[in-house]
Amino acid sequence: MAAWRAATLARSRGGHTVIWRSGPSWRSAWNVIADRPASATHTEVKGAQVTRYVIGPEVALHLARHDVPVVSEHQLVAPTLLRSQFLSALYQAVRRGEMTKADAERHLDYVRRLRIRLLGDRVLQAAAWKIADQLGWADTYDAEYIALTQLQADALITLDPTVADAAKGLVTLAPLDALT
Repeated sequence: MAAWRAATLARSRGGHTVIWRSGPSWRSAWNVIADRPASATHTEVKGAQVTRYVIGPEVALHLARHDVPVVSEHQLVAPTLLRSQFLSALYQAVRRGEMTKADAERHLDYVRRLRIRLLGDRVLQAAAWKIADQLGWADTYDAEYIALTQLQADALITLDPTVADAAKGLVTLAPLDALT
């Protein structure tokens, strides 16, 4: 079983520690996850404390362009749509002449090696719908990143000022350099 699936998550709730497992069994703890503060949970992996960050395609592109090494004590998570958005951003950059196809392929390889946990289940979709509706957005794409942060991560890292501004009251934001 992968380390992230076996990771135990814990947080203090009214003086009590609530423990649940990530992966398929996390749904049974929905009420614990849904109402927790975004900064309240860390993942324990083999005795080390790991911070879980949600990243968007613009962060993945920045990391790839600068070949930034992500500290192993951090775990990256993203909605499944990250793959398509990242690929599309690379394709558009090549079409605009901002990078070569070889550069785009190198960036794709970099992101594939990042070990990003991609999620996209019904709970995430329902939470994204609710957030998009609450914020009056025309679609749910950016709301998925905020929702995933609420459900599964400690903080959101985004380079998009619109998303950062909207997320301020909903989740904890972290700077890009938190990954290094």
